[in-house]
Amino acid sequence: MRILHTMLRVGDLQRSIDFYTKVMGMKVLRTTDRPEQKYTLAFVGYGDESEGAVLELTYNYGVDRYELGNAFGHIAIAVDDARAACERIRAAGGTVTREAGPVKGGSTVIAFVQDPDGYKIELIEAAR
Repeated sequence: MRILHTMLRVGDLQRSIDFYTKVMGMKVLRTTDRPEQKYTLAFVGYGDESEGAVLELTYNYGVDRYELGNAFGHIAIAVDDARAACERIRAAGGTVTREAGPVKGGSTVIAFVQDPDGYKIELIEAAR
């Protein structure tokens, strides 16, 4: 068994695709539009779905906002350099919500950014 994808409901599909491709550096892997069921999907990721987990962005027709609740935490992405990733994300228009630095009580360098719908993304720097 392996994790295939994580689904995120989004209020504006193109805005989310732009964020994950232009700001986070992912690629659109495939899209599906289901007009009769009133939703559109876009799968984005860093590599082919057969090689790793991806994100499924789900736009439900006519819904432009969701309550995120307090159960979901974040998506984690490995980066070579968290500080450089924050600079690149900020320069591309992304929002950094926690600057790069050691995790509380440890030495692993992490940072947090936020997507346009408010989902948190943790950047975890690879050990050097």
